[in-house]
Amino acid sequence: MKKTGILNRHLAGALAGLGHGDGVLVCDAGMPIPDGPRVVDLAFRAGVPAFAEVLDGLLAELVIEGATAAREIRDANPEASSLLEGHFPGLDLVSHERLKELSAGARLVVRTGEARPYANVLLRCGVFF
Repeated sequence: MKKTGILNRHLAGALAGLGHGDGVLVCDAGMPIPDGPRVVDLAFRAGVPAFAEVLDGLLAELVIEGATAAREIRDANPEASSLLEGHFPGLDLVSHERLKELSAGARLVVRTGEARPYANVLLRCGVFF
């Protein structure tokens, strides 16, 4: 049994299967989830688990070479915007509609319980060497 890191067996297994260039959408409870990607739904109640908490856990285990979010996040959710810009200085901002289109190509979707708007980011996996 694991004693550290991500303990959810479905999420840990999905992360182990990712490779260089794969997309991981970390999303709030309201983001439409496209058909196709594997989904690990962590949402329990509104706000639980929080977007920031899930993102921090994923970033502790993944190598990320890029990230994309909706530009609407800046006005609608400044806290999440600051969080993302702090983690990803080269954060790519697109329209929310475009983010939804791009998420269809993700390999994995991790749904949080976040209940604040536009708390969504599409991560692009890197390689550790």
